[in-house]
Amino acid sequence: MKNKQSRRSFLQKSVAAGIGMSLLDPVTLQALSKKPGMRLGLVTYLWGKDWDLPTLITNCEQTGLLGVELRTAHAHGVEANLSKKERKEVKKRFRDSPVTCVGYGSNFDYHHADKASLKKNIEETKVYLQLCHDIGATGIKVKPNTLPEGVPREQTIAQIASSLDEVGRFGKQLGQVIRVEVHGRETQKIPNMKAIFEQVTEDNVKMCWNCNDQDLLAPGLEANFRSVQQWFGDTVHIRELNVGDYPYPQLMNLFLDINYDGWILLEARTNPPDRIAAMKEQMKIFNELTGVS
Repeated sequence: MKNKQSRRSFLQKSVAAGIGMSLLDPVTLQALSKKPGMRLGLVTYLWGKDWDLPTLITNCEQTGLLGVELRTAHAHGVEANLSKKERKEVKKRFRDSPVTCVGYGSNFDYHHADKASLKKNIEETKVYLQLCHDIGATGIKVKPNTLPEGVPREQTIAQIASSLDEVGRFGKQLGQVIRVEVHGRETQKIPNMKAIFEQVTEDNVKMCWNCNDQDLLAPGLEANFRSVQQWFGDTVHIRELNVGDYPYPQLMNLFLDINYDGWILLEARTNPPDRIAAMKEQMKIFNELTGVS
C-alpha cells in the first residue's frame, strides 16, 4: 500500500515542481513527513462523486488525503469498460502523483437467495478485480447487504463466506485484497460479520470496519472491535470525525493500540459548501486524534 516514492522524496519534488504543497497547513505537512502508519484517505462517496479523475487527484494532493477508494458510478470514470490503454493512463496518473489508488468501491454482494443474482455478483467482482490490477490498485470493496427472510441464517452466512473465498482465490492471482465492508441491515451486526469470517479460508479476504451504530451494541465498542480485529485488512471507513455521536477518539485509540497501519478512508455524508476546506478540517482532526499534532 505504500507509494513507490518516499514521502520525503515527494515533498522535495513537489516543492521543486510547484504542484501545490504550499497550500497544505503545517499540521498536514507534519503528517506527511512522518513514517507511514494510519493514513487518512477519501472514498468518492459524496465529497468526490462529481470530480473527474484529474480534479480528484489534485484535490487529494492539496488536502493531504493521499489515498482514494474509487466508488462505482462516479465522475472519475474508472470502470470496467476502460480499454487497456485507458487503464494504463489511469495507472500512470496515480504513479505520477503522491495519491495512492487504494482500490475500488463496488456494490457487489453475495447474500442473494437467487442463484443467478449470486453468480452475476461473483463474476462481475472478478471483472473489477482485473480492473483494480490493471490500474495499480490493491483491492476491491464488496459487502453483504442482509440476511434474506425465509432463508436460514446459517445457510446465508455459509454462502457469503464461500463466495468471498471464490473471489478471494481469483483476486490472489492478481495480488488483490477483498475488502468486506461491515454493511447491511442484519449483516452489519458484528456477531454476524464474525460468523461469516469464521468460515472464510482465503487470507486475502479482509474486513473493512465501517463505523456503524451497531458497533456500539452490547457488549460495547471495544469488545466488538476485539472480537473481529484478527480479520482487519488495510482499509477502514469513517464518517466525518466531528459529526454525530460515534466515539471516534476511542476508535482511533483502539487502532493505535494494535499498531494499525492501513488507510482510514473518509466516507463523508454531509454536503459542506467548501469541500476542500472540509477535507483539510478532517485531516486536522484526524491528526489530533492520532497524535500527529
